[in-house]
Amino acid sequence: QVQLVESGGGLVQAGGSLRLSCAASGSIFSMNAMGWYRQAPGKQRELVAVITSGGSTNYADSVKGRFTISRDNAKNTVYLQMNSLKPEDTAVYYCNADLHSHLAGWGDYWGQGTQVTVST
Repeated sequence: QVQLVESGGGLVQAGGSLRLSCAASGSIFSMNAMGWYRQAPGKQRELVAVITSGGSTNYADSVKGRFTISRDNAKNTVYLQMNSLKPEDTAVYYCNADLHSHLAGWGDYWGQGTQVTVST
């Protein structure tokens, strides 16, 4: 069984930084794109950043220049460095991975989410 476990969320003042991590574990054969999404109260889940297995990245316009996504393929882990945080970044952040499991083949997997709260 594949699991994605996020860590690193918390409460931070505006202008501060946080680093999120997401480790995938289980019977993983290979991994394709990994990404971060977020969902604020009363809003739909939205893409924050995505990184391919080759290292190509894409960001939401709202976080460009402030957030950086990276991955460690050897550890099946993706990171999100968040700088210059704003109150509007407050949301539950979810990790996502497109991966091939030995048991289930290709599939789309989600973490349980980690809360990020940015205070004024």
